[in-house]
Amino acid sequence: MSEYDTLVAAARQARENAHAPYSNFRVGAALRARSGRVYTGCNVENATYGLTVCAERVAIFKAISEGERGFDAIAVVTHTEALTPPCGACRQIIWEFCGDVEIILANLKGQVEVHRSSELLPRPFDASFL
Repeated sequence: MSEYDTLVAAARQARENAHAPYSNFRVGAALRARSGRVYTGCNVENATYGLTVCAERVAIFKAISEGERGFDAIAVVTHTEALTPPCGACRQIIWEFCGDVEIILANLKGQVEVHRSSELLPRPFDASFL
């Protein structure tokens, strides 16, 4: 049993709540805080697509809105054959709020990969440039 099994299971469960009537691309995310608490999120689509919110951002914003700070991992679960990394906007938000955390990619077939945020977003923009 992997140290990520609980996080992947939470993301998989969150995926069930996804609202994806247009793309049918259902995504679940689970963010682990250093406190041990897990915050989940799912993607929520809108007919205009531009107003769609990704699962990763939902989980992060939920945690932040509840006062949590400091995270060490986020899992992302999709139904695809190839494991799906976060989009560019989510990579930026992950970096901004979570730093160089582990990003666990998983699918419904049980495939899992672990990457660091810095691998998926080299040379990120952050407050150090302001």
